[in-house]
Amino acid sequence: MSGNLKLALQKKGRLTEKSLELLSLCGLDIENYSERLVVSVRNFPMDILFLRDDDIPEYVQDGVADIGIVGENVVSEKQTQSLILEKLGFGRCSLLFAYPEGKEIKKIEDINEKTIATTYPRILKEYLRTNNLNAKVIELRGSVEIAPSLGVADLICDIVSTGNTLMMNKLKKSFKVFDSQAVLISAAGELKDERKNDVLRDLLRRIRSVKTAHSSKYLMMNIPKESLDKIIGIIPSLKSPTVLHLADENMLAVHAVIPSDKFWEIIEDLKSAGASGVLLLPIENLIQ
Repeated sequence: MSGNLKLALQKKGRLTEKSLELLSLCGLDIENYSERLVVSVRNFPMDILFLRDDDIPEYVQDGVADIGIVGENVVSEKQTQSLILEKLGFGRCSLLFAYPEGKEIKKIEDINEKTIATTYPRILKEYLRTNNLNAKVIELRGSVEIAPSLGVADLICDIVSTGNTLMMNKLKKSFKVFDSQAVLISAAGELKDERKNDVLRDLLRRIRSVKTAHSSKYLMMNIPKESLDKIIGIIPSLKSPTVLHLADENMLAVHAVIPSDKFWEIIEDLKSAGASGVLLLPIENLIQ
């Protein structure tokens, strides 16, 4: 294998597509990996290893891969010597309790003396210990949701994103144990190869640029000149807005980068202050 930076990704699963999409937005040209286990990025000194997600923390810890993208839930459950370099903002889910319809868990103490099926025994046992709860934990691999209907467990503790699987198995959400999202990890401490460290710093810079752009929009509008101070007071701009003169000497154009979720909160105020021709555009990358 080459001396490139080595990144471990989930070969097939809920994080695969979003991970590859992130790398593409970072400007990396990745060949079609199909059934291959290792591919090289065409325009960046990095190789990608496609692995089972459960194996990624250990491969990173052991130095087989330099870095990896995996769920926080897997990192916490494996308890390897891994360092989270960046939270990536996708693959969000929660580890929570769920119980069969017709039964009720009104307070967390109601799980005392119950049998709980899970694929995350370490996280669950730590939660029980921290909250002074006493329950039997059984570890299952695969379809944890069917455990109550089979009489194997009273309730489950499993990863939930949409909740559709719970509904299909007539289970109701209960108390949350752990929030998770995709993270970029490395082994504890810097990489020994300084060239790889440089590549990693470049990759992190690109990832942070994409994340900032994803949560921002480019706002453009025309405003009456006398409304400039009022408009600037309304805009939650990341930096000072750009103000441009128009052919009409009584009008100005104002451009600004704003948080995506703020637009609909301010649009009526902007219009009341005289803004017109308002445009909101996506941003592919934003380097601050």
